Amino acid sequence: MPILPREQPEPPLTEPRTARQMAESFGVDAQRYDQARPGYPDALVARIVAGSPGPDVLDVGCGTGIAARQFQAAGCAVLGVEPDARMADLARARGLRVEVATFEAWRPTGRTFDAVIAAQSWHWVDPVAGAAKAARVLRPGGRLAIFGHVYEPPAEVAEPFAAAYRRAAPDSPLNGQPARRPLGLYQAAYAKFADQIRETGQFHDPEQWRFDWERSYTRDQWLDLLPTTGGLTRLRPDQLAGILGAVGEAIDSLGGRFTMNYTTLAATAVRAGAR
Repeated sequence: MPILPREQPEPPLTEPRTARQMAESFGVDAQRYDQARPGYPDALVARIVAGSPGPDVLDVGCGTGIAARQFQAAGCAVLGVEPDARMADLARARGLRVEVATFEAWRPTGRTFDAVIAAQSWHWVDPVAGAAKAARVLRPGGRLAIFGHVYEPPAEVAEPFAAAYRRAAPDSPLNGQPARRPLGLYQAAYAKFADQIRETGQFHDPEQWRFDWERSYTRDQWLDLLPTTGGLTRLRPDQLAGILGAVGEAIDSLGGRFTMNYTTLAATAVRAGAR
């Protein structure tokens, strides 16, 4: 995809102010975000829970609580940290405890956790400061797990999207990206996350995990999700309508539905020290 959604492992723009504006744009329609965004593989959640010394989880950039609810269902006690008050309010309405702050500014006030997770959010965190802070709030033997989706729609959907986005937002720096991006680019980003964790000297050797899965989308389901992705959240209604129209026609040509190939990547490590 030429647009890096919130979950992708690198900031969509390099200029800090613009990147922050995009990060804060996801709460414009928090309800849609919560309903349309996919959850995470059960095997990933189970592996993190099994590899943590206890049930206390800190969810960094929890958004509306999509990942947090899965960890709650697995028996964990989850605290979310989320900079967008709109997203935090919806997460609270769904039963999650949330404190509004960036992870860098958040004050743990002596609290420690068995796992720190970052689901589709670590690319908005200062990776060096974030890894060091995660080490400080993890109990010995606790696990840091950074994970997110990479998705690859078929070319019949990706190409019309890219063309429509170029027409709607010709000045966007996102237009320099190809319609479909190699998985290796995202794997390299997670390898960098692992290196930054390693450089803290506070963790055992990081691991990288991969989970491949598929999901079928109808036309309406995909057009409901697209407006929640980075780059589209800040477009004018007429610009967005043009893009959705082009993508809708493409999906109609495929019979009204298509199969999305997802890969969920993770960089994870255990806090060093005696249990």
